[in-house]
Amino acid sequence: LKRFSTMENIIEKNKDTSYINNLLREMSAANLKKQNIPSQDKGLLSSIKWYETNYIPKGWKNIAVPGYWEDQGIKDLNGVVWYRKEIDVSESMIGKKQQVFLGRIVDADILYINGKQIGNTTYMYPQRRYTIPAGILKAGKNIVVVKVTNNTGKGGFLPDKPYCLFAGIDTIDLKGFWQYKVGEVFMPNTDINSVANINLQNQPMALYNAMVAPVINYSIKGFVWYQGESNVSRAKDYNALQEAQINDWRSKWQQGEIPFLYVQLPNYLDANYLPSESQWAVMREAQLKTLSISNTAMAVAIDIGEWNDIHPDNKNDVGVRLALAAKKIAYAENIVFSGPLFENAVVEKNKIVISFKYSETGLTTNDGEELREFAIAGADKKFVWAKANIVNDKVIVWSDDIEEPRYVRYAWADNPNVNFYNKAGLPASPFRTDN
Repeated sequence: LKRFSTMENIIEKNKDTSYINNLLREMSAANLKKQNIPSQDKGLLSSIKWYETNYIPKGWKNIAVPGYWEDQGIKDLNGVVWYRKEIDVSESMIGKKQQVFLGRIVDADILYINGKQIGNTTYMYPQRRYTIPAGILKAGKNIVVVKVTNNTGKGGFLPDKPYCLFAGIDTIDLKGFWQYKVGEVFMPNTDINSVANINLQNQPMALYNAMVAPVINYSIKGFVWYQGESNVSRAKDYNALQEAQINDWRSKWQQGEIPFLYVQLPNYLDANYLPSESQWAVMREAQLKTLSISNTAMAVAIDIGEWNDIHPDNKNDVGVRLALAAKKIAYAENIVFSGPLFENAVVEKNKIVISFKYSETGLTTNDGEELREFAIAGADKKFVWAKANIVNDKVIVWSDDIEEPRYVRYAWADNPNVNFYNKAGLPASPFRTDN
């Protein structure tokens, strides 16, 4: 990290243990103050708690699940919202293994069925998959209650995830209208929010001694690296940081230029149907540049992310693509291990002809539709969607609106809808020529 003056300044500052200890004391005191604020959750303070079977709901309103409550008439609420739904369970579901899928909830949840706590999750990322203990469900009417706590941003149930209760082959769809009632509203606390904050595990060098140094004495075949989400806002520094990391780790293990395999960030966030700028695309570009370092390989994941989950569920395809890279880079197998990677672009009159590496098996679309997500621009760099055809393992792009094209982009977005692959079934990496 000596190459990076900003990092060096932080490292020097953090060497001052009194500075760190003062910060930690302030944070601890603020958190303790926050923890000591008594809960005002009416759902738990009520003489009959809102999840109990003998509770009679009054004043509850309808709300759709899945969905954020801010999108359904509840404005800017950070706090606790209780959800309640009656379901009918068939006799055939009793006595079998029973599970509830509740998608992904922002931020935390507790699930109750018939007055019994079934499970809870304390943070937003995991999909909720809870097993129902035997004897909880009964044939006929059952009460499902979910307490949702949200601290910032939109709260509620994310769309595009499974919401069901199932036992054997029988399934109860939990999507639709539930009843809701607000249990507590969190008031802004400027005293706590004004305290200086430091996340020790994200400080430069903080993880090295505990997480890397202990394994340096082991012989290894190579490295696998999947990271980058937290660097999106400073993507321009990432390529240099990753190069420094690779060189440093290789020098520590003293096994030569051992393979370094990594995953390019997947598609994420809202889809945009107009050509646009994207910090996530800039970050993927920084990762693509790392391939200039010898004995590296990148697994492209631009087609297996999820717009509303920074930790997408499809780990299998990521693993398969890394395994292909390992077979090629680490074990010298003669296989196709990468999707198409941009090689060069040549302007021919009103069209741009693009060549790719790893096109030996042929280029194709994975859905039989026309190529998508190509955009071109003239000297003004005002991009418009381009028509694109595959011709002799090259891609030709053009637009009737651009008489003198100069630049081309592919999948340059947070969450592009891609369909460009080689015939080995591996997706092309996003790229641009206007940088």
